[in-house]
Amino acid sequence: MHDGQKNRERHMAGTQQDRVNMALVGAIVAVATIGGLLFGYDSGAVNGTQAGLKAAFALDDNGLGFTVGSLLAGCAAGAFLAGRLADRFGRKRIMMLAALLFLVGALVQGLTGNHTLFVVFRFLGGIAVGAASVLSPAYISEVAPAAIRGRLTSVQQVMIITGLTLAFVVNYVLAQQAGDSLGTIAGFPAWRWMYLAQAVPAVVFLVALQFIPESPRYLVSSGREDEAQAVLTRLFGEAEAARKVAEIRASFATDHRPRLADVLAPGTVLRPIVWAGLIIALFQQFVGINVIFYYGETLWKLAGVSEKAALERNIISGLVSIAACFVTMALVDKVGRKPLLLIGSAGMTLALGAMSWAFSQGTLDAAGALQMDQQLGFIAVIAANIYVIFFNMSWGPVMWVMLGEMFPNQLRGSALAVCGLAQWGANYAVVQSFPAMASGLGLAETYVLYTGSAFISFWLVKAFLPETRGKELEQMEGWGGH
Repeated sequence: MHDGQKNRERHMAGTQQDRVNMALVGAIVAVATIGGLLFGYDSGAVNGTQAGLKAAFALDDNGLGFTVGSLLAGCAAGAFLAGRLADRFGRKRIMMLAALLFLVGALVQGLTGNHTLFVVFRFLGGIAVGAASVLSPAYISEVAPAAIRGRLTSVQQVMIITGLTLAFVVNYVLAQQAGDSLGTIAGFPAWRWMYLAQAVPAVVFLVALQFIPESPRYLVSSGREDEAQAVLTRLFGEAEAARKVAEIRASFATDHRPRLADVLAPGTVLRPIVWAGLIIALFQQFVGINVIFYYGETLWKLAGVSEKAALERNIISGLVSIAACFVTMALVDKVGRKPLLLIGSAGMTLALGAMSWAFSQGTLDAAGALQMDQQLGFIAVIAANIYVIFFNMSWGPVMWVMLGEMFPNQLRGSALAVCGLAQWGANYAVVQSFPAMASGLGLAETYVLYTGSAFISFWLVKAFLPETRGKELEQMEGWGGH
């Protein structure tokens, strides 16, 4: 009986899948995730530019942390504003604005000799990154079939890591061509070309966005049901489109458009589902993953390797990350979101613990740089890549999947604003604090803190997160909390 029921469900899912216009869904995913590519590229480009930033703007460790972190302050603002603005003006228009900010930010950062102007436009570029980070997965979730929504939204993380890896490769090639990041190419220092190169994918994103439709859930919330039905008909067929429009309409409040106050709940400040979103948003950053991505070169230099070797290790970490994301794409719609998060937390705890131990066994030279023998260095590299694998097969993609799908339609934009602000705020805090913590507390002690965060994240996920696998977005209403 049980096997028969499973077969019937499988047949129904297959029949529904046959009606989906996968060519259009694929095109939408491909375009939307260019935002993820830019998010990753902009985040990773700074990795090889830190010597140039210090030399050009006479920065100490705190100044470097502030300059690097100004992007992340913008990301926090962008994530918060994008969720609310997307409810008012649409997902597509705000992504187009983000693409424009990406483009202008890349050009100014690559060309200006004024530190204040550099920081201002790095902040504006951050607004674009933050907007893309929350809107791309939300947009994909709002057009993807429930049965494969997880793997399609996971493409966002593949593109983020592809962007990071592309930035690492471009940085490496430019540094090799110029001799190092301070050398010149066509009259400009190599590190400036690392910023200017971001303009290319920004233009591609801006142009490609002209060819995809607006989110049908936004259109229904705006009273544009005929347009929503037209988009859904292209995606799922006429009969399914009519049913979905009715379901989407029923999921919105009848007395007001979506608003920020929808996330609030008496007694607990926020609705339980928003607290659950905050847990995964914050702890994705508290485990310290972006120290590897933003400060990979600096991290490995602290561990006693050359700039060339450090940049090579960045590329290896990026390629390993992409492979791990494909594991998630294969599993997320089969085993679910929560099991992957738990596996990731456990694996990261062990790998971070090993990195902490390896760093603790090194010695400091006269300049304060950590020196490690070959065996310890090998252990640290292997542990770092195991850590990256576990992150990118779990918390990396799954957080974006869940934030894009776990909230009811009525409060999705507002909940994304709150959780996006928290996620990027935590990212900023971690990245801003790393240079000072590494030189003050020590590299090993800093990584002990990240290890503790990974351990705590396991128990928080186990206790508080719902499973969203296979649920239609309109079914998330029951988790909204009142």
